[in-house]
Amino acid sequence: MRILLAEDDPILGDGIATGLREYGFTVNWLTDGKAIETALDSEKYEVLILDIGLPGKSGLEILENLRRKNNNLPVLILTARDTVHDRIRGLDTGADDYMIKPFDLNELAARIRALIRRHHGRVSPTLEHRNIVMDPAGFTVTLDNEPVRLTRREFLILKLLLENRGIVLTRNSMEESLYPWDEGISSNTIEVHIHHLRKKFGSDMIKTVREVGYTIEK
Repeated sequence: MRILLAEDDPILGDGIATGLREYGFTVNWLTDGKAIETALDSEKYEVLILDIGLPGKSGLEILENLRRKNNNLPVLILTARDTVHDRIRGLDTGADDYMIKPFDLNELAARIRALIRRHHGRVSPTLEHRNIVMDPAGFTVTLDNEPVRLTRREFLILKLLLENRGIVLTRNSMEESLYPWDEGISSNTIEVHIHHLRKKFGSDMIKTVREVGYTIEK
């Protein structure tokens, strides 16, 4: 759910970041190629949305270096370069998908969801666990076939835990996945949302691993 957006156009970058946040993605936005490489080396992301024409270092250079390090992060190239040669070069360099500007934001969001789904080895667009069914695209969750109302943040935390069933997620890793750099959070925010989710889905669904973090068991 945490996306790194590499786009040097300030108007377009702001529009993409704002729009994708409405779809439930956490977006960190950078405009310089060297800063993007630093972020990729130091932090974890679900998808990189990559413009080719970046200052400091080109998008293709960033992609080449990423794959040279055996980093399998899903990469979607988003560019105005629309020749067949450009698309072939981008895909052969290691991109997982390629979109041409101008584009439809709904399609971009759908392609990002597909990249994340494939990266996690899932075929179905829904996430299911026992009697819970989540539709990330529709922002809906049911419990025993009955809809459950969640806040945006509760939905995203539940989605993160369902995507990582059997893995213990630390509070810090959850915060990094759910909050962009420019959003302040209080020290007990994750705990409060976990408490609300347990009230809605049962106290035994989300397990606390003492002094480590939270998990949903497989």
